[in-house]
Parts: sequence; C-alpha cells; structure tokens
Amino acid sequence: MAIRKRLKEGFTLVELMIVVAIVGVLAVLAVYGVRKYIANAKTAEAKNSLGQMSKDAVTAFEGERMAASVLTVTSSTAVVRQMCAKSSNMVPTAKTSIAGQKYQSNKTDWSNTADVSANAGFPCLRFELTAPQYYMYNYDTAGGLSADGNSFTATAQGDLNGDGTLSTFTTEGKIQEGRLTAAPSIAEDKPEE
Repeated sequence: MAIRKRLKEGFTLVELMIVVAIVGVLAVLAVYGVRKYIANAKTAEAKNSLGQMSKDAVTAFEGERMAASVLTVTSSTAVVRQMCAKSSNMVPTAKTSIAGQKYQSNKTDWSNTADVSANAGFPCLRFELTAPQYYMYNYDTAGGLSADGNSFTATAQGDLNGDGTLSTFTTEGKIQEGRLTAAPSIAEDKPEE
C-alpha cells in the first residue's frame, strides 16, 4: 500500500533538478566531442594532401631524366635525378579565400603562372585538388635540385574558424646519398585554428 501511494505522488523537485543537471553535463560533453570530431575531419584534408605531395616529390625525383638531344651511335648520356623546382604560386593565393570557408580551385591555379616548365611546382608533382579545400598549399625547395643536402618543404595553411590565425601543417624531404627521403610525419602548428 505504501509503495502504491509513493508511485502516485511523482518525482520531487530535487530529483528533477538532478536529472536536468545530468542531461546538461552530457549535452556539454557531446557538443565538445562533436566539435573536436569536425575539426579533426577538416584537418585530415591537409594531412592527406601533404602526404600525397611528399610521395609525389619522391616519385618525381626517382623518374629518369636524360638529355633531349639525339645520341650518336655508341655514345651514352647520364641519367639525371632531380627534385621538382619550387611552385611559383600558393593555391589559393590569398588567405582570405580560406578564412572560415572552402575554396574551389580551377585547373589553372595548379599550373605554373611564372614558370611554365613542366619540372616545377604542382605540375611536376602531378598534384592538384579538384574538390573544395579548407587549406592553401605551397611547395618550396632549398638549395639545388639534385645534390645531397638539398630539400623540399610542402605546406598547408588554413583558417578553419575564420579568426585570421592560420594553422600550419608542414612536411619535408631531403636528398641523402643520392635518394630523396621524406619525413615520416607531418608537423602541426595550431591545428584547430
């Protein structure tokens, strides 16, 4: 009889306040988790693209280049290995294009505007993005293109929240003992900006 009477009375104000507090805490945790998940999904673009650029740079270095002249009978030519020369432009060229938004590039963005050489920048790497992008990309070299110690740096910079502070992802490669070796990881600076 006492149990039946208790069931008819309902919940007390304290019990309802405890339930509301628990639901509020769970909601805050869920919002934080979803925000973190979305930011990680966006930064995956930069990490995947830089990884691909790094692989493309090594592949381009291993490609054999030879003199473009006709060889005389019984003569030979040296095989030349060299890195792709630096890109003449970033894609996109202005950080305002990716400030809290995506940028849709076109084919000419990835071409060499200042240097029409096929052995420079993104055409040499055979790298381009066709989907809208959160980051601007750059490929740069230091030193020559074939001697030991010379290197490349590929960079992705983004402004996911549009506050003007850029996040930066960087990968590098270096010629060592006649081979181009790439860094095993990507450096991150303010990845969620």
